[in-house]
Amino acid sequence: MNIEELRDYCLQKKGVEETFPFGELTLVYKVGGKIFLIASVDEGNRFNAKCDPERAVELRERYSEIIPGYHMNKKHWNSVYMDGGLPRALLLEIIDHSYELVFESLPKKIKHELI
Repeated sequence: MNIEELRDYCLQKKGVEETFPFGELTLVYKVGGKIFLIASVDEGNRFNAKCDPERAVELRERYSEIIPGYHMNKKHWNSVYMDGGLPRALLLEIIDHSYELVFESLPKKIKHELI
């Protein structure tokens, strides 16, 4: 998966907006105004995704391409390297999980507006 595929996949999800609050080289994807994924344009091989804490540890132990979130709360965020070793299906699952965690944390009113 490359950065363009990542971008396209994130933007096809309901209610997602792409922003650049940290500068033009950092893509930030939000749902309901809350971040679920951050990707570096200049590096292009890594993204940060929110994750259930227990699952985050499990993924880190199982895959060397998944580490505690760079510049993020290490309990709730993973940095995921997408330049080789991880299957595409797992990358998509990690993105979906992050989106769903954030979406489910939104107030009912906002969820309803996004659907």
